[in-house]
Amino acid sequence: MSGAYTGHDFYCDVALRDVGALRVVHHDRRVLAYHHTRPFWPVHVVVVPVRHLDSLTTLTQEDEDDLRALLVVVQRVAADVEQEYGAARVLTNLGTYQDSKHLHVHVASGDPL
Repeated sequence: MSGAYTGHDFYCDVALRDVGALRVVHHDRRVLAYHHTRPFWPVHVVVVPVRHLDSLTTLTQEDEDDLRALLVVVQRVAADVEQEYGAARVLTNLGTYQDSKHLHVHVASGDPL
């Protein structure tokens, strides 16, 4: 997965269409977690719902099952990263900070690259 992506939803447009090209940590019918294709930290996993959800702040009650599934995977990935590296951060971006307009959570460790 190389080259500069210029769209608005990398996850629907690229990642979820070619999961085989990713270093997958977890994948099921609701959630995909994989090592970021352009990491900002030495350990950088992205956790994304398979169904398109715009953002944490736009979720509705009908998104509850997907959000629960997402958080279960985020918790498991964060625990694994924390255990292996001694620390983990969990982050999501909103508004103009959110480059890809598809809810996603970063689980990371280490100083910025």
